[in-house]
Amino acid sequence: MPSVNQRGRVLLVLGCLIALAIAAPYIGPFLLILLMQALIFGILAMSLDVLLGFTGLASLGQAAYLGVGAYVTAIFATRYNIGLGWDFIAVLGIGTVAAGLTAALFGLIAIRATGVYFLMITLALGMCTWGLAYRWNSLTGGDNGLNVLFRPVVGLDLADDLTFFYVVWGFFVLTLSVLYLLVQSPFGRSLEGIRESEPRMRMLGYHTWLHKYLAFVIAGGFGGLSGVLWVHLAGIISPEDIILTTSVDALLMVVLGGPGTLIGGAIGAVVVVFIREYLSTQIGWWQYILGVVYIATILYLPDGLMGIPARLRQRRQPTETEAVPEVASSASS
Repeated sequence: MPSVNQRGRVLLVLGCLIALAIAAPYIGPFLLILLMQALIFGILAMSLDVLLGFTGLASLGQAAYLGVGAYVTAIFATRYNIGLGWDFIAVLGIGTVAAGLTAALFGLIAIRATGVYFLMITLALGMCTWGLAYRWNSLTGGDNGLNVLFRPVVGLDLADDLTFFYVVWGFFVLTLSVLYLLVQSPFGRSLEGIRESEPRMRMLGYHTWLHKYLAFVIAGGFGGLSGVLWVHLAGIISPEDIILTTSVDALLMVVLGGPGTLIGGAIGAVVVVFIREYLSTQIGWWQYILGVVYIATILYLPDGLMGIPARLRQRRQPTETEAVPEVASSASS
């Protein structure tokens, strides 16, 4: 049974998402594209949060699944003209499943390790994916990548940015809803138990390896979904989109917003995309601002931006407890 605070948080998130959908027609074209980028990277960050925030597995290979979903979509569109109509739904499913299958293969290797070894293995697997995209010229276009010149027409022409925004918004809401139900389920609770103490969960009879493996596959599948949407937004997918920097960005988005909150990753994505894409056009030293934001968050907000309300409540509590003796002493006198 969700607590009052949790229900209030859910209602607040729903209210913000609805307000965003209502305000979208009145937002300028550039800002609308930035919001779409933030929502897509928010999906990627939320998929990583299933591993980092709920299972306790820090991965540096999440960009690989974005790449698999994006390349599958681009190959279908450029080589076979598939996915530019109602078959876009099928290609979206294929891209998501292909990323999930890739994660299933990678997981057989990565889940054997823990801690920094898991981090390094996912990094190596992500770099292998990047190298494959870079070297397999006949399929991926190599360094030039693949251009998807047209967005699908599914009753409405998704070439219109506002229309495509609502598609991206819809998939973001769907992803958030599915992952929220997942982490609130007994399976999600078991992932949290593994994060806190895997040996104890193993003693209680849980198949911890299988739980971590399934979380790894689920995270990969939703990472592929973000890739399908990304290639239609950007119009191109190249090895530059799946380099280590993309995985690091996703990891930092989760840390910035708040691990173990899902929506925190999306908030982190909004902050990172705004600083990187908008502030960079106004200030030449925007990297320093982003670095200061990361450092300040790690030092003073270890629970991320989503942890601010809890820290404010903690600061008010000592004041309230100090007031109690004063009231009691004045009453006795």
